[in-house]
Amino acid sequence: MSPILVRPVREQLEHDRVIRLLQAKYKRKFDVGINPGAEQGAPVGAGNSAVYPDLVLQTPDRGHKLAGVVEVETGESVNNLEAMSQWASFARLRAPFHLYVPAGSIDAARRLCTDLQIPVAELWTFHPLGDQMRFTLVYRSQVVPEPKPRAPVREPVKPVVRPPAASPPPSRPTRRAAAAPTRRKTAAKSARGRTAVKAAPGRSRAKKAAPVKTARTQKRK
Repeated sequence: MSPILVRPVREQLEHDRVIRLLQAKYKRKFDVGINPGAEQGAPVGAGNSAVYPDLVLQTPDRGHKLAGVVEVETGESVNNLEAMSQWASFARLRAPFHLYVPAGSIDAARRLCTDLQIPVAELWTFHPLGDQMRFTLVYRSQVVPEPKPRAPVREPVKPVVRPPAASPPPSRPTRRAAAAPTRRKTAAKSARGRTAVKAAPGRSRAKKAAPVKTARTQKRK
């Protein structure tokens, strides 16, 4: 309950009923703390700076981070003083601010949010329909999508210039190939030597055929 407002009993009962219905609604996704009536069991902040919205939404993990705050108003509490003291302070929290007002007070709530520049994440109306309570979403702030990371600029692929293939080193002649000319030269020399040897005996025979002049021959003459 707002510290500057005392609601009629009938409106206060309706106000607390809406809080409990919203608790069941948000319980599917969040850990929900409520502050119906004069209760202050779910604060936001600590010490003198603590505030007590009607519903406190926290993440269900171990961190229990603040995920949003919800304020429920009745016909009597949609006014300039309530907006300045409660709505403005809730909107400054680092969490989405959801505002629920009766269907007949939607125009006044919009005008107050615009005049006082109070950012509202969601603006809802509620109205009883028999034994049930109907909730209607009237406004939802447009969340600016996060800019997509730019795709990395791909540099043009430089052609890989490969050095020309080195010519294979000249093959060294094998021992057999190197020995072939030597063998040929040796065979030629040996052939010449044989020819010379064959020619030599003829000369010696010719010399032997010539008459040898001896001392006995000369005396006979």
